[in-house]
Amino acid sequence: MTASSARPLWKGRTLAVLGIVLCAFSLRSAVASLSPVVDLIGADFPVSSAVLGVIGTLPPVCFAVFGLLTPLLERRLGIERLTVIALVAITIGLVCRGLVGGSVGLLLTTMVIFAGVGMGNILLPPLVKKYFPDRIGLMMTLYTTAMAFSTFVPPLVAVPVAEATDWRFSLAMWGAFALAGAIPWLLILMRPGPPVPERAKRDSGPEVTKGAGSAASDSPTLTGPIATSPTTRRLFGRLARIPLVWALAFTFGTSSTMAYVSFAWLPAILTDIAGASAASAGFLLSLWAFIGLPASLLVPVLVVRYQATRPLFIFGSVGGLVGIAGLLLAPVPALLPLWMVLFGLVGFLFPLSLVLISIRSRTPESAVLLSSFVQSVGYTFAAVFPLLVGVLHGVTDGWTVPLLIVAGVLVVTFPAGMIAGRRRTIEDEWERRHGTW
Repeated sequence: MTASSARPLWKGRTLAVLGIVLCAFSLRSAVASLSPVVDLIGADFPVSSAVLGVIGTLPPVCFAVFGLLTPLLERRLGIERLTVIALVAITIGLVCRGLVGGSVGLLLTTMVIFAGVGMGNILLPPLVKKYFPDRIGLMMTLYTTAMAFSTFVPPLVAVPVAEATDWRFSLAMWGAFALAGAIPWLLILMRPGPPVPERAKRDSGPEVTKGAGSAASDSPTLTGPIATSPTTRRLFGRLARIPLVWALAFTFGTSSTMAYVSFAWLPAILTDIAGASAASAGFLLSLWAFIGLPASLLVPVLVVRYQATRPLFIFGSVGGLVGIAGLLLAPVPALLPLWMVLFGLVGFLFPLSLVLISIRSRTPESAVLLSSFVQSVGYTFAAVFPLLVGVLHGVTDGWTVPLLIVAGVLVVTFPAGMIAGRRRTIEDEWERRHGTW
């Protein structure tokens, strides 16, 4: 699709824009709204540390499991119907979580929420590719910015709302956004005829040329028909044999690992090695996370228009390494904001990974499979490393070894980032080695 064929973002696609942005907002707000009010919940019924520990490990585990199930469900139901199901599951889970009377109910409703979020994580990149093949960079910017924004809003308003009303309303109110996100997709499904303009849903390989606002800027020219694969299982087998796919998975896994390790342990690290107070540690964690906001604004455009995949990966990885080195070598309170900003540059890897899922596949169907494979593998890593960091801290009675392990992840993943920067699709990689996709 050429730049000249790109349509205005809203023309004929207003519902899709709203559906994607509201869905993206719901994926993060559903996760970030619980921890700020845990103490208030504990005043009503006991929430053991074991339950909190399980809840803390649920996100990456559920994301990995439902990431594998999503392509199977999408083949049977279609991407729009499955998106509605995911958002309804999030809505039900959030509302019911505000009604629970014990820790078991809290755990079960949280599982329902994360099941829906796990499906939504997989479906959003293919939805962008299906409805906005001519505006991938812009839509990925809106999508990742909505996710970054919803990371900050719940912690800021959850406690004030809970104090003004109660913690139950504070938890349940986020269901309104998930429900609102389902409405545009329901309206799209109710339309007569195909749910998306024909030129945006072609299953054959469209001719792609470079142009501003087009995904082609960081992807190769694509021509010719794409053979339809017989089964999801067979396609997954093919994906596992493509080095580019593993490179994308390791890149995404590194981004997820940095996030979950930081949210789990960074406040404790800052308190132990630098003497930061609990309030200061919380602020520094927020500062670390804040870097994801400008990253979400810049990365999609820089990748799609200026082929900046490798420079961005290097920038994020090296910045993260310098930040970790600062924590190890100069854990001085006055320098902690600097180290957090530098370490926070690893936040560039998350929007980078999501954009690559969209532009390293030819069709929405293959994007669903690639998204499932990459995110399932990545979240499996993210589930392992926070536990590993905790074990190493307990064994060594310090944070030097755990921080070196975290730095080692960035170093080991460096070749994967370089491979992910190749301007080829997964179909190109398969056809180059094995013939027709």
